[in-house]
Amino acid sequence: MMNDSPIAAPALPPHVGRRFFSTKRVVIGGLLLVAIAAVVVVMRSRARAANEAAAAAAHAIADRVIPVLTASAVRRDVPVWLDGLGSVSAFYTVTVRTLVDGRIDKVLFSEGQHVQKGDALMQIDPRPFTIALQSAQAALERDQAQLKNARLNADRYKTLTAQNLIATQQYTDQQAMVDQLAGQIAADQAQIGSAKLSLDYAHITSPIEGVVGIRLVDPGNVVHPTDATGLVVVTQLDPIAVFFTLPEDDLVAVQKAMGAGDVTVEARSRDGDTLLGAGKLAVVDNEINQATATIRLKAIFDNGKRLLWPNQFVKARAKVATVHAAVVVPLATIQHGPQGTFAYVVVGGVAKMHSVTVGSTQGESAIVSTGLAPGDEVIVEGQAQIRPESHVQTRPATAPSSSASPSAAPSQAPAAP
Repeated sequence: MMNDSPIAAPALPPHVGRRFFSTKRVVIGGLLLVAIAAVVVVMRSRARAANEAAAAAAHAIADRVIPVLTASAVRRDVPVWLDGLGSVSAFYTVTVRTLVDGRIDKVLFSEGQHVQKGDALMQIDPRPFTIALQSAQAALERDQAQLKNARLNADRYKTLTAQNLIATQQYTDQQAMVDQLAGQIAADQAQIGSAKLSLDYAHITSPIEGVVGIRLVDPGNVVHPTDATGLVVVTQLDPIAVFFTLPEDDLVAVQKAMGAGDVTVEARSRDGDTLLGAGKLAVVDNEINQATATIRLKAIFDNGKRLLWPNQFVKARAKVATVHAAVVVPLATIQHGPQGTFAYVVVGGVAKMHSVTVGSTQGESAIVSTGLAPGDEVIVEGQAQIRPESHVQTRPATAPSSSASPSAAPSQAPAAP
C-alpha cells in the first residue's frame, strides 16, 4: 500500500545560514567602501581642477594690462577756503516817504532807474507851501516896518525923557514895543524857514545813490507822512553786502585770518560754477547761533557789473590760510580700505599701493602729508579693476583746477604744516 504524503526536505545545519548572511554583509560593505573612495577621488579631482582654473585666472588677471587714467603729484601752494551758504543784501535800503501832506503831481523817475543822491523822484503839489511862504514873507515885511517905526519913536521918547518933557514910563513902554516887534520878526523868519522846508519836502529826492524799485503810489494820490507804505524803495547795489554762515568750529580760523589782514571772500552762483564777485570780509557777528551751531559773517563786494542782486542766494567762501609747498593730487586718487587711505602709484607700468595720509581736501584736490612725493604718477580713474602689482596702461587725466569750485565737497581744516 502506497503513502501519498509529501516527502520532507532534509534540514540544513544551523551554521550554513549564518555563513550566507555574513558573506552578504562583506560584499555590501566592500561596495560602500569602493563608492566612498570613488566619491573622494572625484571630489579631489574637481578641487584640483578648480584650483588650477583659479590659478590660471589669477595668472591671466595678473598678466592683463588694465587701462587707467593718471596724473602727477605736484608741489604747490594751496589756498584754504571755507565754504558757506549766503544771501545778498543791499548795502543801503531806503523806503522813501513824504514828509508833508499833499497830492502827487509828477513821478520823475523810471522804475529800475539808477539814480544819484539828490536826484528828483516825485513832485507834490507845491502851491500850498508857496502860499504859506509868501504869507510868512509878507508878515515879516509888515513887522519889520513896525519895528522901524517903533525904534524911531523910542529914540524920540528917550530925548524927551532926558529933557523931562514926558514920563519915563512912556519911554520904557516904547522900548518894550521895540523888543516885542523884534521877537515877532524872529518868529516870522522861522515861519519863512518852515515854509521853505515844506516847499523843499514837496520836491522829493533820492537820499542815496542806488536803483529805484517799482513805485508804490501813482500820480494823483494824496499822501501823508503817516501813511503805512512809502512812495518807492531805493537800494544801493554798489557796493553790496553778502551775509553767509560757517560752522562755529571755523571761528578760530576766521579770526586768525582777520588778524593777519584782509580776508578774501568769493561769491559764486548756486551751482558753484560762476564767479559773481570777490570782496572782503567785513564783520563777524558778535554771537553764535546755538540752534544751528553757526557763525554769521558779512562781506562787502564791489558790484559794478550788477551780478549780485539783493536777496539772491549764493555760495560764499572765505580764504583763511595758504598751505605752502604742499603735495597735491586729484581727490579721486585717494582710496579707502581696511588698512586706511591709500593710493596707487605707477612704477614701470605696474601699480604699486602706497599708504597715504591726507592733510586736507580743497574741492577736487587733496593735500597729502605722507606717502607720496612730487612727480609720482598716481592713478586717478580705473582703480576698481586694479590689484597690487597689476600691469597698467596709462593715459593722462584732465588736470584738476588749482582753485576748486565750492560746489565740490566741503573743505576740511588743514593739518598743521
